[in-house]
Amino acid sequence: MAQGRTDGSNVVRMTGEIVSEPCLVREGRGERLYMAYILTRRTSGATDRIPLMIPGRLIGQGGCTGRMASVEGQFRSCNRHGDGKPRLVLSVYVKEVRFLDAGWPVDCTDNNQAFLDGFICKAPVYRKTPKGREIADVILAVNRAHGRSDYIPCIVWGRDAQDMARLGVGAAVRVLGRIQSREYVKVLSDTEQETRVAYEVSAIEVGIG
Repeated sequence: MAQGRTDGSNVVRMTGEIVSEPCLVREGRGERLYMAYILTRRTSGATDRIPLMIPGRLIGQGGCTGRMASVEGQFRSCNRHGDGKPRLVLSVYVKEVRFLDAGWPVDCTDNNQAFLDGFICKAPVYRKTPKGREIADVILAVNRAHGRSDYIPCIVWGRDAQDMARLGVGAAVRVLGRIQSREYVKVLSDTEQETRVAYEVSAIEVGIG
């Protein structure tokens, strides 16, 4: 289990390629907020396509599509209503960005890190994968300023999954891991289904209490 804490209760650092044109999603209080996607690479060679929310002042005049970037921010959630049902939407709110020379980082082991310090807000679900790996699905409530909270899905593996499954709602948990993207099929009706993308933090280290 992880020992110690990282400054801040919600910290994300990642490096990758900006692979979509920033799209204006919100404007107000003198600031424009744009959505774009960053492609990060795992050590296995697989990639994750992660949504970013970028303040306009950080984009600059030259644009950012196709450029390598190092970003720091927070993994945030919001409820978006559609078809009469709320849907949890996740993205990285960017606080700092630094554009880099072209090409992937030589060392990919730390190009996607997320640290969360929060509380379990729903009973963990323990299960085993078809290959027998132990896994626990957990949703952490992570507090931020002005009385708001972000609700972040996490997956925990192995012995940590066993420990997590024994915890109740309200338990304090710290997670260090990576943000990953995962496609799944949502059945909408007997004749209709839709491919969606889920985002979650895959835990590398976990601390309880």
